[in-house]
Amino acid sequence: MDVSSAFAAAFGLIIGLDPQFLQIVGLSLRVTLTAVLLAALIGVPLGAWLALARFPGRPAVIVLVNALMGLPPVVAGLIVFLLLSRSGPLGGMGWLFTPTAMVIAQTLLVLPIVIALTRGTLEEFWGEYREHLTSLGMTGVRAIPTLIFDGRFALATGLLAGFGRASAEVGAVLIVGGNIAGYTRTMTTSIALETSKGDLPLALGLGLVLIILTLTINAAAYGASRIGSRFAG
Repeated sequence: MDVSSAFAAAFGLIIGLDPQFLQIVGLSLRVTLTAVLLAALIGVPLGAWLALARFPGRPAVIVLVNALMGLPPVVAGLIVFLLLSRSGPLGGMGWLFTPTAMVIAQTLLVLPIVIALTRGTLEEFWGEYREHLTSLGMTGVRAIPTLIFDGRFALATGLLAGFGRASAEVGAVLIVGGNIAGYTRTMTTSIALETSKGDLPLALGLGLVLIILTLTINAAAYGASRIGSRFAG
């Protein structure tokens, strides 16, 4: 099949709402959105605490969190695999090679991004509004809700960045999900598999969806930053 025919077939899969195509896209979005939500629920409070807390070793913790932002996906996948394998501490849960394992792996990848960006954003806001908040009796933990509200657009940008990384990830989900057809096969793992098999229409169709998703994420992040700048101004 030549390239033009492959692109035509790829558009046909998208426009025709092919069931297999939709199943793969739907699973990818569910896994990634769940991972980002979990990372936000855990990472935003931790990042806020790290922004305001002062304790021995804090610089080392910040360096560690920043370093984990670049954690290789295959390493994250290996860690989760060891935890969920039969001999691992969570082996009895039976989560290996399931969408749950993929969510855990992606959460592990997104969490450092959320913590680091939340810490940086709220630390900057705390430096700017510290005197005002202190005069109102908002110090320590009591200042966190106000800081999170004021920094909501910047935090949204961080979450979108985490979503972008998770949605484009292939190594971790391949290790812990197993790329099982109809069960744990995502867009990225399908693209890798179908390209190696020579099934270009499906690979191209999924690739086009990923490109559209990436453009949408970047547009949303840019919009959030612009809105945040207007509110700050």
